[in-house]
Amino acid sequence: MTAFFDDFTAWLVRPRLIEPSGLRAPGAWKVLRAMLALHLAVLLLVLLPLLGLWQKLMDLPSPEVFGEVSKAMLVPFVVLLAPVAEELAFRGWLTGRARAVWLVLCGFVAAGFLAMVSLHVYEVPASFAVLGMGLVAPAGWWWLRKRGVVPGFEAAFPVLVWLSIVVFGLSHLSNYPRVSWALLPMVLPQLWAGMTLSYTRMRIGIFGAMLIHAAANGISVSLALLGV
Repeated sequence: MTAFFDDFTAWLVRPRLIEPSGLRAPGAWKVLRAMLALHLAVLLLVLLPLLGLWQKLMDLPSPEVFGEVSKAMLVPFVVLLAPVAEELAFRGWLTGRARAVWLVLCGFVAAGFLAMVSLHVYEVPASFAVLGMGLVAPAGWWWLRKRGVVPGFEAAFPVLVWLSIVVFGLSHLSNYPRVSWALLPMVLPQLWAGMTLSYTRMRIGIFGAMLIHAAANGISVSLALLGV
């Protein structure tokens, strides 16, 4: 296990492309359990206690998601939907394959058009554009399915990984009713998750990252509901 932790640390220092082994590979579940244990140990024993004190000291609000989503839907949303959607958006493309990068780009474009619809900016054309992306995205994926890594992706990989980690963390500021500098430490769990999940995605695969993400979210939402 020492070699595993050394590899994880070295990868964070210098992220590199790795061919994911998949969950069926020998030793994959052992690595997954070790990664989950490390993720939860830092989260539960270090980050959450410290941030709980910081939240009380600064009188910071709790994430809005716990108040806006009913308890009946909170678990499916946080434990199932969010891990799948976030892993696909933030780490699904880390292999650099053309089809994966294409789908992520299409997703961001579609999100932009949806934002235009919600803001009533060129609402009708934007609505048709969203429908169009629903056709363009799978067509492009099919056309690019046999293409390899996007040229230049490997050279830019370290920057792209850390950019995705930072954006993933900061995106969770939207869970709060108001944003301030005092809230920045509150996304440290998501930054830590970005590190562990990025490595898991590259070492094992996207489904391994989804499993760890779902387990961590499940424990976090359980503690929140219990008022711990």
